[in-house]
Amino acid sequence: MLRDDLLVYIDGEFVPARDAKISVFDHGFLYGDGVFEGIRAYNGRVFKLKEHVDRLYDSAKAIALEIPISKEEFIKIILETLRVNRLRDAYIRPIVTRGIGDLGLDPRKCGKPTIIVIAQPWEKLYGDLYDKGIKAVTVTIRRNAIDSLPPNIKSMNYLNNILAKIEANAKGGDEAIFLDHNGYVSEGSGDNIFIVKNGVIITPPTINNLRGITREVVIDIIKKLGIPFKEENISLYDLYTADEVFVTGTAAEICPITWIDGRKIGNGKPGRITRILMEEFRKVTEKEGVPIYADIDSC
Repeated sequence: MLRDDLLVYIDGEFVPARDAKISVFDHGFLYGDGVFEGIRAYNGRVFKLKEHVDRLYDSAKAIALEIPISKEEFIKIILETLRVNRLRDAYIRPIVTRGIGDLGLDPRKCGKPTIIVIAQPWEKLYGDLYDKGIKAVTVTIRRNAIDSLPPNIKSMNYLNNILAKIEANAKGGDEAIFLDHNGYVSEGSGDNIFIVKNGVIITPPTINNLRGITREVVIDIIKKLGIPFKEENISLYDLYTADEVFVTGTAAEICPITWIDGRKIGNGKPGRITRILMEEFRKVTEKEGVPIYADIDSC
């Protein structure tokens, strides 16, 4: 539910969320022509803020969208959005659109890009399902081909993901699993996928899925714990026969999958390695991040 007291940053101003509006001629609205990020704040610290802003600028560069402020200025805006909303734990959505143009496709007709930052309180994406695992289904819709709309561009055109989510909903799944055009496992509708088999953790390379920041954090944790790890293509057979399956993402964090396409994964409960990683990830988010408020600058 939208909180009436939340303020949204739009092009230099903070406006009440209920009044936050852009032009109908903005190409972000007309064509999904823009980029965005999803960022989390935990206990007064913004987790992996620099990495998210770097990825935002990389996505913008990939679509030839020049963000008219520096990364340092963007970081200051994100932190100020949290401060004006008095938030310590939040989900943050920075957005940059192509800006106002005409009804044609030509981005040269657009003027100044539109910059938006939304921050709001955030509950766990999958609620109480972290303790028992979620259900996932493979979907017929394929992940965008890398020579069409590369999955590593985090663009506002998310129709591919939404179609997958619609199909998963219709099939009774909590999450969708994409295959790429070669039949390999790509990712979920909003997260990266890992499997555990015989004590080895495996995840697909990021050529056919988003280079997730939570994914990288989890890989670092895996290596620090000394758990065998491989990055290689995964098939549906690998998913079905895995001992454990879990997904990672800014919104999802780490969530076990215990059922895929009618097949129980492992013993049907979140696995031991997945639980270890969930606990270690929680520890990392508790202590790392950019402070929002001065009272924790020295912590």
